Amino acid sequence: MASEKSQWAKFFYSKWFFIIIIILIILVIFAFLRSYYQDYQVRQEIQYLKDEAERLEAKKIQSLEILKYVQSKNFVEDKARTDFNMAKLGEQEAIITSPQQAVEKDGQAENKVLEWKGISNPIKWWKLFFNK
Repeated sequence: MASEKSQWAKFFYSKWFFIIIIILIILVIFAFLRSYYQDYQVRQEIQYLKDEAERLEAKKIQSLEILKYVQSKNFVEDKARTDFNMAKLGEQEAIITSPQQAVEKDGQAENKVLEWKGISNPIKWWKLFFNK
C-alpha cells in the first residue's frame, strides 16, 4: 500500500501530470473566454435591437401623427387651397400683380420688343444698363 501511495504521489509530482493540468487549464480558460465573447455579442445585439425598437417606435408615432393630420379637415382645406386654388364659401380672392405684369397686360411689352428689333446686342445691353 505504501508503494501504491508512492506511485500516485510520484504521478502527481511528475511532469506529465503538470502538462495535463496546464492543458486542462488552457482549455477551461479558452472555453470561458469563448463563452464570455458570445455573451458580449448577445448583449451588443440586445442593445442594438432595443435602440432599433425605440427608433421604430418614434417613427411609428410620427407616422401616426402624419396620418391623423392627413385624415383631418385642415389637410383637405390646405390641399384644396394650394393645389386647386379653391376658397371657402364667402371668401374673396385677391390677386396681387407686380408692376411689370401690369405693364405687360396693357400690351406695352410687345411694343418694346418691336422697338428693339433692329438694334445689335451690344447696344441693347448698353441701353438696358445705362439708359433707364
